[in-house]
Amino acid sequence: MTDATELTRLTRELLAAHPPADTGRLDFLRARFDAGLAWVHYPEGLGGLGAPRTLQAVVDAELEAAGAPDNDPRRIGIGLGMAAPTILGFGTEEQKRKFLRPLWVGEEVWCQLFSEPGAGSDLAALGTRAVRSGDEWIVNGQKVWTSSAHLARWAILIARTDPDVPKHRGITYFLCDMTDPGVEVRPLRQITGEAEFNEVFLTDVRIPDAHRLGEVGDGWRVAQTTLNNERVAIGGMRIPREGGMIGPVAKVWRERPELRTHDLHQRLVKLWVEAEVARLTGERTRQQLVAGQPGPEGSGLKLSFARLNQEISGLEVELRGEEGLLYEDWTMRRPELVDFVGRDAGYRYLRSKGNSIEGGTSEVLLNIVAERVLGLPSEPRTDKDVAWKDLAR
Repeated sequence: MTDATELTRLTRELLAAHPPADTGRLDFLRARFDAGLAWVHYPEGLGGLGAPRTLQAVVDAELEAAGAPDNDPRRIGIGLGMAAPTILGFGTEEQKRKFLRPLWVGEEVWCQLFSEPGAGSDLAALGTRAVRSGDEWIVNGQKVWTSSAHLARWAILIARTDPDVPKHRGITYFLCDMTDPGVEVRPLRQITGEAEFNEVFLTDVRIPDAHRLGEVGDGWRVAQTTLNNERVAIGGMRIPREGGMIGPVAKVWRERPELRTHDLHQRLVKLWVEAEVARLTGERTRQQLVAGQPGPEGSGLKLSFARLNQEISGLEVELRGEEGLLYEDWTMRRPELVDFVGRDAGYRYLRSKGNSIEGGTSEVLLNIVAERVLGLPSEPRTDKDVAWKDLAR
């Protein structure tokens, strides 16, 4: 079994064979993947060595000290945090070898085609249709709130393949090429003035059956892997103490004593403690992932993330007073990633409003925590056994 000593040796061998100062960024990242040092807990041949997930920190520390490039994880977060674990869990060997390397290296950006105008919180009610035609599926429908669709080469897509069964049972999961004919991406301008989100129209898009992930009709089960990983990726990201939204507020508090009041001090201390508790809880959850895939606990992390971001950003605007309302960059941009910390306080306040919607609304996540974590009775659901085609719309 690969241990920390072995990983240190392998990492130093990689650095000796491909010195970061003399090796192109993509070439270095490809060599790292091929050496099994991309995500060490993945299987051999797929960027890993079958080692414990916790040992990734050994590799990362060695590479950081040597000035090696990373794969810009925030830019390719959907691929790393959502597509990759789903492909690993349900993909064929051919799919794993085709998609995982360019995904991890960052050659190909991924997006998520799940939500629809009529199926947001009730995702299983989705109406995008995929009809079998020989070795292909012809897909028609509309998706919405699609982050990075304007950058993405590939998408994870769920579509309805059988309208005659209850909504959770007639869904199939696909990998969609965003460059195929019939895929149209349109920007959605947000309250921040920019358009990181999109709506995507699918018109007679042909997806080969070889790009189906999992069995026909089993897409909802496959999608649960994606959604559970998404919530951990959003709410449980690794950050240092005073990382994330609490950092800028604490910095202003220390540097601008003239802004302080007793009431704001009490609120800041409370939120600082809650942010630290959330950070440590996220670390514990990541350690639990060593034993397998994330479960419903990730919903609790994401709930906390959304609430804290909104409360902290609101406190920052109050602390800064009139200057907290300023927002210098109101241009229509198409950003590659969301940068909370590197922007104005006004941007943080506006953008954090979306945190309680994206990745599962807070209302839906509260139900998940109540039912699957706390074991409380389920809410009545009268449509669970009704064929999708017979549902009221």
